[in-house]
Amino acid sequence: MDFDKLVTEQVNQESLNLDMMSTPDAAKLMNAMDRQAAQAVEKALPQIAQAVDIIAERFAKGGRLLYCGAGTSGRLGVLDASECPPTFGVSPEMVVGVIAGGDRALRFPVEGAEDRAELGAADMRAKEIGPGDVLVAISASGYAPYCVGALDCAREAGAAAVALVCSPDSVMKRHADLTIEAVVGPEILSGSTRLRAGTATKMVLNMLTTLSMVRIGKVYGNLMVDMTPSNAKLRDRAVRMVQRAADVCREQAEEALKEAGDVKCAIVVCKTGAEPDQARKALAESGGFVRKAIDTLSKTERTARI
Repeated sequence: MDFDKLVTEQVNQESLNLDMMSTPDAAKLMNAMDRQAAQAVEKALPQIAQAVDIIAERFAKGGRLLYCGAGTSGRLGVLDASECPPTFGVSPEMVVGVIAGGDRALRFPVEGAEDRAELGAADMRAKEIGPGDVLVAISASGYAPYCVGALDCAREAGAAAVALVCSPDSVMKRHADLTIEAVVGPEILSGSTRLRAGTATKMVLNMLTTLSMVRIGKVYGNLMVDMTPSNAKLRDRAVRMVQRAADVCREQAEEALKEAGDVKCAIVVCKTGAEPDQARKALAESGGFVRKAIDTLSKTERTARI
């Protein structure tokens, strides 16, 4: 591999005098460059949307989303995966983050882990990746052999293989079914892809999980109605979500939550006047979509009146 040709390894001409800049000037330059991360992601929106639809389709059939990567890329994947259970109330097995070198690599560098394609394949086999799953392999350079091995294993197993990279025409692109390219250009600190490449990567991962969860009914309006109220702040948020969604007072929301047991059911109860058991049944029949459950119960009520 001729690493010197990688965009992520290029020297940024705008920051050649970084070590001589005043702190305000350096911060200003860094901020200006970070704005380019959003622009790079914007150019990749068609591929991001395509990946979201693939992930949502697999989720709806009981499949999983797996992330893999090395170093910063791997850590970002693990981070995004770990946020899904509390945010969307899903099982930890639904979105899985895998980092080259194992959990130790989350805090400490594991030398050479990203250079071994067989480790990527072995990690995918250990997760029993299969036809119902989606793999998103993450590498700023688009080179990492670990990710190439994981992509090849995923495709052989019948899983959808997506590459998320920050370089054009990467090695990984040749091993993926779909490639998301967020090309941010050379870093302000040459080669340090934890910077705007990392920012662009995090933005894409936010979209993949958030929008795929929207597509499978984990959101009502813009409220995370399947979140797990595991602390005081989140329990209060649950009450406020019912208030906002159903336009009821706090006391009504609290009572509905107490009777219904969860945010979704409480919203349906408040919006339709149905009993909790009826609301739960409507939610089950709607696949967990709050809006569909409300519409179903409302239509039933109108029919009964006629």
